[in-house]
Amino acid sequence: MAKILSDAGIGPDRVRGVLGGEPRSAPAARPAERARRGAQRPTPEPQAGAVPTPSPAPLTPRASGLPKHLERRRKLSWRLVLLVMLPVSMVLGYVVHAPAVWVFLTACLGVLPLAGYMGEATEHLAHRTSPTIGGLLNATFGNAAELIIAIVALRAGLVDLVKASITGSILGNLLLILGLAIIAGGIDRKALRFNPTSAGMSSGMLALAVVALVFPALFHALHPEAMARVSELRMSEAVAVVLLITYGCSLLFTLKTHRPMFGSEAHPLDVPLWSVGRALLVLGAATVGVAVESELLVHAATASTEALGLSTIFLGLIVIPIIGNAAEHAAAVVLARKGQIELGLQIALGSSTQVALLVAPILVFAGVLMGQEMNLVFQPFEVLALGMATIVTAIITLDGESHWFEGVQLLAVYAMVAVGAFFL
Repeated sequence: MAKILSDAGIGPDRVRGVLGGEPRSAPAARPAERARRGAQRPTPEPQAGAVPTPSPAPLTPRASGLPKHLERRRKLSWRLVLLVMLPVSMVLGYVVHAPAVWVFLTACLGVLPLAGYMGEATEHLAHRTSPTIGGLLNATFGNAAELIIAIVALRAGLVDLVKASITGSILGNLLLILGLAIIAGGIDRKALRFNPTSAGMSSGMLALAVVALVFPALFHALHPEAMARVSELRMSEAVAVVLLITYGCSLLFTLKTHRPMFGSEAHPLDVPLWSVGRALLVLGAATVGVAVESELLVHAATASTEALGLSTIFLGLIVIPIIGNAAEHAAAVVLARKGQIELGLQIALGSSTQVALLVAPILVFAGVLMGQEMNLVFQPFEVLALGMATIVTAIITLDGESHWFEGVQLLAVYAMVAVGAFFL
């Protein structure tokens, strides 16, 4: 009987059902069974001369309705528009000798796309290395544009401007960029969740930075006489060594020994991966461009602040940090808007700790090489603003959850700091 049914084209399952063996599969299960058998069936080889049929592309959610090539074109167009400011600022500064305000504004706009190219080239290099080396590259070049501007200003003798830019960069990342990232990520979400371990470590290192600024300022208050300036500088150098060692240990902790605790992930690339040669070429060209624009910006800074009625501390605390970190700021906000709040917070908090523990000590020793008295004695307003910003950020991030209104609170604190610096 089984042989007759089999010869008639009836499958074994139906044979067992007819003969009273195992029950026939339910009709609802037949589509799943056919799909399973179809997945196991080998793909037929294409015939010679046949045109292959393209398989449909997988549907992936996008942050906007624009196709990817249109998004890249829009990004490229904005960069090209801003890159025009590079030759314009050079002509105004070196050929026409235009008013300082115009040179300053065009140089600021010229730095923005160059800083973006530096960050993008670093990301492509980091994706071609191991996670540890990639994290080290991002840490090293994360604030390269701002560091170049600070070194040029330090060579010009604008020590107060450099100090203000250090605290301004920390405050900008902690309050402005973190606040914007939380608002962007929480607009259509009830709550944002992130790694509290990473936030707690960043808050601890920022508290360490506040302590590093308090002790030199306290020494200056106890010994205001001019004879104590040498001891003040030596104390700042010793504190800078401690900060550098601590920063090195933090890299070892987050990138090597306890890396799984932080769940660090690479930033997504929206374009094909660059070759090492192209990334190095872009990084080198952008670095040279930032150095040239920094010369124009710094030399026009003093006359521009006088013409615009701004103080040096406002320029260093608010304006220069926004320019130097504009690329990182935009990246953090865009990633948070796409739902990658963890990466957005890594950029904001990581950049803050990097400035406090790496950039500030480098500038101290750069001052030694240049013959400038670059110490860590900051104004009381700057130290208090940094301490309060650290406390507010710790309160908001230590529980590992946030929402858009906490971002508004961070922006409110930053606005009050900017108002205070304006009237200082």
